Amino acid sequence: MATYTALLDACVLYPAPLRDLLMRLAVNGVFRAKWTDRIHDEWIRNLLNNRPDLKPEQLERTRSLMNQYAGDALVEGFEYLEAGLSLPDPGDNHVLAAAIHGQADGIVTLNLKDFPPERLEPHGIEVIHPDGFVSCQFDLMPALAAAAIREHFQSLRRPRRSVGEYLATLERCALPLTVYEIRQRGIL
Repeated sequence: MATYTALLDACVLYPAPLRDLLMRLAVNGVFRAKWTDRIHDEWIRNLLNNRPDLKPEQLERTRSLMNQYAGDALVEGFEYLEAGLSLPDPGDNHVLAAAIHGQADGIVTLNLKDFPPERLEPHGIEVIHPDGFVSCQFDLMPALAAAAIREHFQSLRRPRRSVGEYLATLERCALPLTVYEIRQRGIL
């Protein structure tokens, strides 16, 4: 059973391969995922702005499935904390507020500079890049993490990808350490 709780920032939910990988890890019990409706709104809005070929209904279905399969991931009632927080971008205060209220151990984000450690430490929360987060799981929960990687790879059927194509996709998602661990451990 996972003991580490990570709040996932919108930027790590935006790219489908990264979102799907993090979901596989969470559903397999590697960690407990957390997010808010505002985080969902942000990644969905940005994706729809950049991908006019996608339909809002498709992404709303993804939101619904994420909320369903990740159990208690949806954090609510955190808004009272926002006014007392001070991050470089005030628009990110809700992320930290949700992490505090949701009792997260860390915030997984590509935007490390937006969450200075000295602003998170008083709350017992760390900021971590998704590559460091995922690659650490191979040491913490090797069997579950490897199973999640295999399931993620096997789920990609349209179009079917080779191992090399899959690893290249992960590298494009800023996961070079994760790719290294997959290769070193012979997971695929």
